[in-house]
Amino acid sequence: MSDIKSLFDAYAKAVYEKNVEGFLALFDDEIRVFDMWAWSYDGVSAWQEMVTGWFGSLGVDRDVVTFEEVRISESGEMGVASAFARFAAVSEKGEELRFLQNRLTWVLRRKAGMWKIIHEHTSGPVDGATMQVRLRL
Repeated sequence: MSDIKSLFDAYAKAVYEKNVEGFLALFDDEIRVFDMWAWSYDGVSAWQEMVTGWFGSLGVDRDVVTFEEVRISESGEMGVASAFARFAAVSEKGEELRFLQNRLTWVLRRKAGMWKIIHEHTSGPVDGATMQVRLRL
């Protein structure tokens, strides 16, 4: 992607299509992910295993990803982006079955004119009273 904003659309499209290769193309081979559901993934091979499992677990359903309050900053060959991400599972008929939200931050590097995500961090705030992660704004 030649601009950072287009990565958000490409991410959402790849997730909806369950396109593992298209999804992984957004990430650098040396990606490091601090994931909300696991401690971390180091390298594209580990990330590919998680993504393949995620997309496969959807069966006939799909995930629709939307982003709110996207903020982007870039300087030279480096960039950072953050957003609130909403992941909604939808049935074959397009009916929303469930959703969750999380906070997303990307660190990006431009290589050969293309932006690649070199670090992704997802999180949700913890409710101090229950010690449960909040998955909705």
